[in-house]
Amino acid sequence: MSEASYLRIACRARLRRLPAFVLVSGILIVGAVTCGPAAAAPSRALIVTTSDGAVQGATVGTMEEFLGIPYAAPPVGSLRWRPPQPPAHWSGTRLATTFGPNCPQPASNFGLASMSENCLYLNVYRPEHSQSNAGNLPVMVWIHGGVLVWGESNDYDPAQLVAHGVIVVTMNYRLGALGFLAHPALADQSDGPSGNYGLMDQQAALRWVQGNIGRFGGDPRKVTLFGESAGGLSVLSQLASPGARGLFARAIVESGTYTLTPVSLATAEAAGETFAASAGCPDQSASCLRSLQVSTILKYQDAGGYRPNIDGQVLSESLQSAFASGDFNHVPVIIGTNHDERRLFVAIDQLVGDPVTAGNYESMIQSSLDVSPATAAEVVAKYPLSSYASPALALAAVGTDDSFACFAITADQSLSKYVRTYSYEFNDENAPERYEPPVGFPYGAAHESELQYLFQLSNTPYPGVLSAGQRALAATMRSYWTNFAKDGIPSSADVPGWKPFTGAGHQTMSLDTPRPHVETTFASQHNCVFWDSIS
Repeated sequence: MSEASYLRIACRARLRRLPAFVLVSGILIVGAVTCGPAAAAPSRALIVTTSDGAVQGATVGTMEEFLGIPYAAPPVGSLRWRPPQPPAHWSGTRLATTFGPNCPQPASNFGLASMSENCLYLNVYRPEHSQSNAGNLPVMVWIHGGVLVWGESNDYDPAQLVAHGVIVVTMNYRLGALGFLAHPALADQSDGPSGNYGLMDQQAALRWVQGNIGRFGGDPRKVTLFGESAGGLSVLSQLASPGARGLFARAIVESGTYTLTPVSLATAEAAGETFAASAGCPDQSASCLRSLQVSTILKYQDAGGYRPNIDGQVLSESLQSAFASGDFNHVPVIIGTNHDERRLFVAIDQLVGDPVTAGNYESMIQSSLDVSPATAAEVVAKYPLSSYASPALALAAVGTDDSFACFAITADQSLSKYVRTYSYEFNDENAPERYEPPVGFPYGAAHESELQYLFQLSNTPYPGVLSAGQRALAATMRSYWTNFAKDGIPSSADVPGWKPFTGAGHQTMSLDTPRPHVETTFASQHNCVFWDSIS
């Protein structure tokens, strides 16, 4: 019986999943496949032999997919809170037509709930009829966002990027406490200081790409690392990390500049000791921590998100100081933010019952920015409620400028002294909101709103349809991103010219309808001189 016939018969029999080990036509298929409308019968020609074993993918539309490929050993048992280890080799051919489990996380609008620590998988998407041995296609490696607590690789369908002649790789990496908990007991038993395991996973995935992407037709010398939000922060962190040197040739940072100062190792380890005591490990031992149930870890981890720490190995200094001194991996960079980043977070607070009012506006500035009453009063004077349609929009403007826009300018100014740097602002005020329901104010160009212009998004709670003008903007953005992946320059004859940032006039590409254009007022629009004065 042919493999395709086996798949059809099994699915007609309404089996939800096929057995994990199947012998078909003399080929051992390792792994499982989900039946249903999304399950595509793989073509026998789509077999690629990786350094760990052969994988068999499927053609979906005009794209060839290889899903759920392990790039590291499951970080379970004694490997929990340790640097990622190489995956086990397999014999036969592994069926690579379903995603691996996403990393442990609570349910949210930004990721599906999971309890599986066996989650270090990546996915390879290439154009149909690619030659596996050609080795000349640019490669784009995507890091998802989610405050380092939520998210998964399989939410981002890159078909429209792949159509531009690039290979796209998406990955899972350890999240939350499992990915970023620092603790002295863990440092004693690992290969270095504790914490930053998620960043180490990303580097392991990049090493896998370097060693294997040529077998899929990709050029390991043309790897672009790109990510959004916590994924953008991860890209910045990999720019600064000595361990990522040589693993990528270009970088794109979307809304990742919300913190350029990772926490100190001492601060991170103190938080880890507090976590251990709360989670049921008063002896603060590594053995107790590694025996905790995943559900317990998720219950007591910091739901507000994590930041990398300066552990002396993965990160040896703050991102801001690394970029200012030139002590980072010198590759061309695109870096940008959205015009109304903070509106998403103000909306989330309002939806959970913590709205901004005229009465609490100043106190919310103080708490959200963690500043003194005197500084909060200065901010209110700069951002008076009378200048905004609602207190929510006023607070969102404060948070956007302080936490995103002006840090982006700081990064632009530092990076551009050493590498070719392209600055952008996503400005479509009518972008559909895909993650949160309507609130009493417009979302505008909120945090994450640009994602739907690059990817076909899945698992988002709210549908969104782009207008004709927005589809044109999306096509231009995808051209910019993939042009940059090809030769490090986003411009081409088909899209508006985009010159590198030089600091003079703060040239920034405004990504807006009906046509992107250069703006020179980004810093003044976001009051960056003011924020520099009170930082």
